[in-house]
Amino acid sequence: MRTFNIKTPDKTIIPALQDKIDNLTKPQGSLGRLEELAIQIGTIQQTLSPRLHKPQNIVFAADHGIVVEGVSFSAPEVTAQQIYNFVKGGGGVNMFARQHHFDLKIVDCGVNADFHNLPGLIDRKIRKSTSNYLYEAAMSKEEMERAIEIGVEIVDMTFNEGSNIISFGELGMANTSASSLWMTYFTGIPLKECVGAGSGLNSQGIAHKYNVLKRAMENYTGNHTPEDIIRWFGGFEMVAAIGGMLRASELGMIIIVDGFIMTNCLLAASQLHPEVLEYCIFGHQGDEAGHKLVLEALHAHPLLHLGLRLGEGTGAICSYPIIESAIRMINEMNDFQSAAVTKYF
Repeated sequence: MRTFNIKTPDKTIIPALQDKIDNLTKPQGSLGRLEELAIQIGTIQQTLSPRLHKPQNIVFAADHGIVVEGVSFSAPEVTAQQIYNFVKGGGGVNMFARQHHFDLKIVDCGVNADFHNLPGLIDRKIRKSTSNYLYEAAMSKEEMERAIEIGVEIVDMTFNEGSNIISFGELGMANTSASSLWMTYFTGIPLKECVGAGSGLNSQGIAHKYNVLKRAMENYTGNHTPEDIIRWFGGFEMVAAIGGMLRASELGMIIIVDGFIMTNCLLAASQLHPEVLEYCIFGHQGDEAGHKLVLEALHAHPLLHLGLRLGEGTGAICSYPIIESAIRMINEMNDFQSAAVTKYF
């Protein structure tokens, strides 16, 4: 599998960034998280004047073989139906992307449908759906490597278009199940605390989902390495997101992390290359059971908590104006000297 050369940003620039922020016309520390964000982005970009260019959101889509076990409230055909909705501009992610001026890419990694060169859809289908990991690995090693490369390719595309800040979303019925399994394996949090309603299961449905996933863990015959757990239980869209996150950090891009599924994709990515976390801003804490716990495991402090659980990258996009405010602060506020204001702290 591809290895990534992800550098830990040089922290020696932080005192200079802090000094610049402390000399803006405001009480010291008075802009809170905005100051932290400006320091993080300035450190990633190694500049006292960080910039944001051409934000993009990539939605990777694929189906999961486990869906036949009744672990999702949504019908399996919804993935393909939503693809048509997205390319016509009618999805939640489309609306937020328009509002916040994000370019949007929709990528088919393994949807169980034929789209026949559908305009607006990037076709990178590995095959139609993963296998049912209740009985066998979701994908082969070769398929996992292909999914990683898809993520790399699409991020390279956005980078070459001038983007330096990116978010990822997903579309695929039953991908909260795969996320719950990654979460329990990589954090040690009991499976029961990792399993939630997904797209709308009731308490009985959640109990059934838990029992299916528990059986899947009991049937697992892999070697328990991060790579093996990723490929055994993951979805093509989720592994593509891992590849995208690792490539984005390798390129020095800022990554806005979306909800439960993308947080668990980052968790999995960090098992391969922990340095990826340095490049991440957590957009929001969603309402899916377990999201708060996995964020805590990553020592993450999300910008928003709006009760979202849509996925698609919507929470990440919604958080972008806060990130933009941090960059405007460090670049557009006067300092005390140039504004002829007496320092008042």
